[in-house]
Amino acid sequence: MPSCARLATACVVGCLIFSQIGCHGIPRRKQLRAAQYRSWQLWNQNQSLMQAQAGLEQEKLAWEQEKASLVASSDSLQKRLDNLQAERQELNKRYMGLISKTKTDGNPLSDAATQALQDLKNRFPEFEFDPATGVSKFHSDILFDSGSDEIKPAAVPLLQEFARILNSEDANRLNILVVGHTDDRPIVKASTRQYHRDNWDLSADRAAAVTRVLGKQGIKDNRMGIAGYGPYQAVAPNVNESNRKQNRRVEIFVLAPDAAVAGFDSQNKMRR
Repeated sequence: MPSCARLATACVVGCLIFSQIGCHGIPRRKQLRAAQYRSWQLWNQNQSLMQAQAGLEQEKLAWEQEKASLVASSDSLQKRLDNLQAERQELNKRYMGLISKTKTDGNPLSDAATQALQDLKNRFPEFEFDPATGVSKFHSDILFDSGSDEIKPAAVPLLQEFARILNSEDANRLNILVVGHTDDRPIVKASTRQYHRDNWDLSADRAAAVTRVLGKQGIKDNRMGIAGYGPYQAVAPNVNESNRKQNRRVEIFVLAPDAAVAGFDSQNKMRR
């Protein structure tokens, strides 16, 4: 009998254990697996976030480095700009000094004579005057017809005014050198070649014609000299008519009595 009771008790316990395993074991395993999977997902997400954060930190660091580089570059550029501005101011100062020195050393004309020639320039558009050097320039087209060395009647009043200024008390001790220039076009007309073999002759003959008119206006011959450069002292490339017009000119250099220039000696006489 006791054996039967123990057997019955064992059966009851077995049934209870079986019922626990059979009813609840499988769901709990599923829940555990689900929890593990969710944990794995969260871990992956966390890793992704950490990687993204690390990337952002790298970008931030790179941006800060670039910002620092730009600031340094900006400072360097500002320093360079300051240096360039300082150099420019220094060059401008030197330039103004040279202009002032040229005004003192290069232009022998008095202030009154310089102003008179400036006024003449304002009245005659084809006449140019550089107050820094005292050089006057007459465009040949106002003085001469093409290929000619005869002064146009319309140009005589300009030369008369110029001579009056050079004969004034402020300038009557100064010498002048009259220099003729042409463009690069060769002389081809037979009628022109009859009097001027080439541009050398034409430029010199035009300079001589100007001195003759100035002489008639009272400038003494021993104050004047002439030169002809033909086309070889161009002020602009001979590529179009506008430039050629600039090159066809007569320049008059005003010289101090003791100027060391070929054509004059220290006693204010022409060299032969």
